[in-house]
Amino acid sequence: MPHPVKGVDHIFLLVKDLDASAEAYRRLGFTLSPRGTHSADKGTANYTFVFQEDYAELLGVIADTPSSREKTAMVERDGEGLRAVACRIDDAHAARKALAALGIKASPVGEFSRPLPLPDGSAGTAAFAVSEFAASETPAGLVFMCQQKTRDMVWRPELQSHANGARALAGIVAVSDEPEAMARRFARLYAAGAVTQSEHGVFVTATGAHSASIYCMTPQAAAARYSSDAIAATPQTGFAALQVAVDDLDHARAALGANNIPFHDSPAGIWVEPSLACGMILEFVPE
Repeated sequence: MPHPVKGVDHIFLLVKDLDASAEAYRRLGFTLSPRGTHSADKGTANYTFVFQEDYAELLGVIADTPSSREKTAMVERDGEGLRAVACRIDDAHAARKALAALGIKASPVGEFSRPLPLPDGSAGTAAFAVSEFAASETPAGLVFMCQQKTRDMVWRPELQSHANGARALAGIVAVSDEPEAMARRFARLYAAGAVTQSEHGVFVTATGAHSASIYCMTPQAAAARYSSDAIAATPQTGFAALQVAVDDLDHARAALGANNIPFHDSPAGIWVEPSLACGMILEFVPE
């Protein structure tokens, strides 16, 4: 039975104040979806910023439910920031069965939905089926599979143009004292998972075609790319940084400058401090 996981579908940041986080990301130059409220048992709501193949999600707890309490505890314990990677699959039930045959453990499938206001004043419904990889399978953060049952409700064309020129998720950065072992554990979760070594203690997990890579760095390498203070301001049990590909770095610089957002140079692009990006280092890199 073939490996069912095709790449990174989206990521989510767990945030303290959902509407404040939305305003922060608008100031960073992103076009956001209307606020969506998940099924009542989830106790969460979100905003998304969408690209051609993938997207990012700002997720906040809006009601105390058994499902939302773990997320509330995460924020209280570790602060807000980049917490989860959702993986591309065709069918959640089939994917869980296929992974079990490969010896990879995942939770029972859960299904939920959220309404989505549309430009003409009507509303659609975005529906999903998910299965979370067991904690023993994931070396950092939360990693789960997400079946998009209504792609046209998520990848709305009016949401895909951004003032900062953003075009795609480019990379997800995790920090570990053992980056090679971490990268190989991530690679096991993807059909096209493969690990290569880059310079300065960085191991790169390929995740699939048109899919963000996962960069596993030593603390020293991460501090050299960004700063030790920036790394310390991200959730220690989550991910440190998100790289977003842009059509032109000058567009990104102009969008940040228009809103007086300070930024720093990186070896590949520019980055924004976690204090301005809801607990995550946000790095813009060329497409």
